[in-house]
Amino acid sequence: MLSGTIPADIGDRFPGIETLSFSYNRFSGAIPPSVSNLSALIELGLAGNGFIGHVPPALGMLQGLTVLDLGDNRLQANDSQGWEFITSRTNCSQLQNLILGNNSFSGKVPGSIANLSTTLETLYLGDNRISGAIPSDIGNLVGLKLLEMANNSIFGAIPESIGRLENLVELGLCNTSLSGLIPPSLGNLTQLNRLYAYYGNLEGPIPRSLGNLKNVFVFDLSTNRLNGSVPKEVLKLPQLSWYLDLSYNALSGPLPVEVGSLANLNQLILSGNQLSSSIPDSIGNCISLERLLLDQNSFEGIIPQSLKNLKGLALLNLTMNKLSGSIPDALASIGNLQQLYLAHNNFSGLIPAVLQNLTLLSKLDLSFNDLQGEVPKGGVFANATSLSIHGNDELCGGAPQLHLAPCSMAAVDNKRQVSRSLMATLISIGALVFLGVLVAPIHLIHKRFRQRKASQLVSTLIDEQYERVSYQALSNGTGGFSEANLLGLGSYGITTAVKVFNIRQSGSTRSFVAECEALRRVRHRCLIKIITCCSSINHQGEAFKALVFEFMPNGSLNDWLHPVSKVHTLSNTLSLAQRLDIAVDIMDALEYLHSQCQPPVVHCDLKPSNILLAEDMSARVGDFGISKILSDGTSKTLLNSVSFTGLRGSNWLCRSR
Repeated sequence: MLSGTIPADIGDRFPGIETLSFSYNRFSGAIPPSVSNLSALIELGLAGNGFIGHVPPALGMLQGLTVLDLGDNRLQANDSQGWEFITSRTNCSQLQNLILGNNSFSGKVPGSIANLSTTLETLYLGDNRISGAIPSDIGNLVGLKLLEMANNSIFGAIPESIGRLENLVELGLCNTSLSGLIPPSLGNLTQLNRLYAYYGNLEGPIPRSLGNLKNVFVFDLSTNRLNGSVPKEVLKLPQLSWYLDLSYNALSGPLPVEVGSLANLNQLILSGNQLSSSIPDSIGNCISLERLLLDQNSFEGIIPQSLKNLKGLALLNLTMNKLSGSIPDALASIGNLQQLYLAHNNFSGLIPAVLQNLTLLSKLDLSFNDLQGEVPKGGVFANATSLSIHGNDELCGGAPQLHLAPCSMAAVDNKRQVSRSLMATLISIGALVFLGVLVAPIHLIHKRFRQRKASQLVSTLIDEQYERVSYQALSNGTGGFSEANLLGLGSYGITTAVKVFNIRQSGSTRSFVAECEALRRVRHRCLIKIITCCSSINHQGEAFKALVFEFMPNGSLNDWLHPVSKVHTLSNTLSLAQRLDIAVDIMDALEYLHSQCQPPVVHCDLKPSNILLAEDMSARVGDFGISKILSDGTSKTLLNSVSFTGLRGSNWLCRSR
């Protein structure tokens, strides 16, 4: 905890000193130029202090210096001044470690840095404000073992000459603005064991030559713009053991069966791509996996039974794919499983009761599938905060805090009936074959009749679930959209019984379609419920579009907080308990939109007039007219940029009787 400044005449006091280290104290001020007078100096360590200003240019004249560590200070440089000490070091043949990270160096790295000694093993420039391109001759530093330029504003392409750094062990190019193709010459770095190039703008395919990185155990190219397939050569890297992260790119096609070669890998992260086809059974050979993230892709088919081999798997995320079939009991064989995310797929059937035997499982998300039957009550199913089952309308029973309808006796006994039905089916199969021969002619005769009947039935079911509403019906129900029934009029409107879009306003048709898309994604007790929509022609022959919502008889929260009469009475004033209940309902709705809805939705217009109150004074969040859907859907929140899909609309709203 030494503090103060370094004496200005320090260079005259210790003419024979070889090692001078003041690192990780509390020194401040400038580095005295007289330090360059210490001609015998071999190591200079000033890291981890509060030094400011420029590095003395003459410091580069210390011919015998092997280590210069100035990291973790507030030293500065820019395009006009401050980098001279680099140029002056080009004649110093002994330098092995140059550490300048976590300072305030800015501007372009001088091209002269490529002329430093070929004995240089460590070049650390990360966590600065450096811009410009990586010097094209960086490959001259053939002795480099560590090249770190992460967390800067460097841009342009990775130079082809980087392939000449054949002694490189760690390459850090993450969180930059590097763009263009990954040079195939990167595959020449056969000694590399850590490759970090995430959070950039790299594009094009992943070069197959990277399969030559036989010693790499960390491989991270996530959050770029890479496309094409996942190279099978990369999946066969023998030392890949810590993690492989290719998430949030635009990779497509099937996941190669060679993924099963990653027997030593701890983490496989492929989220947020366009991978398709089925998940290969060979993934069960990755017996060291602890985290498997395949979410936000287009995988189809069933969950492979081979996942039961991954005994150490702690996190499995398959959210937002096109997987189908039943959830396999085999998942219950993964005794270390702590988090399981299967939301937004097409899973059907019962929830396997054996999942309640996973004693370490603390988070289970099965929301928005087609699951049915009784919800188990033990294990993770007993804790409503650890379980998400929204969007499975045919589930019943379960723990009381889930607030599901009780199961009928048929549903409760369903499991026992399965085995009974199977036995009956086996006994009857011979009779069915015989009957099939008899009824075949009848089947042919009535085939067309049945097709017509089925078509009528489907149409009837649709009509029963969502009543079709015409313009005439809405007009009659609102008295011709009479002002006597008008509840609100504005640039975006208030969500209530009938929300009519102003077609004369630019973009309203697009807003209608977008808002329908948003509202079909959200289902929660604290969000306003949409009943149906209307897209028709009015009496004047103009386009007419409207949304029909559940009517909230107690109006908006704004009406209660700011009554028209300006006088608060018992009949128009909320009690403290009611205010707390409303606040909790609003927070529940926002927590669902931000954390449980996939993709997440940001409301963007939350105010008392958009909070509607039901008959029991429970709150409903409404008016998604300017909401935003997070189109990247990312489980990664530290993206350099996040794109939004916005919803816009202008409407007038009437109460429909």
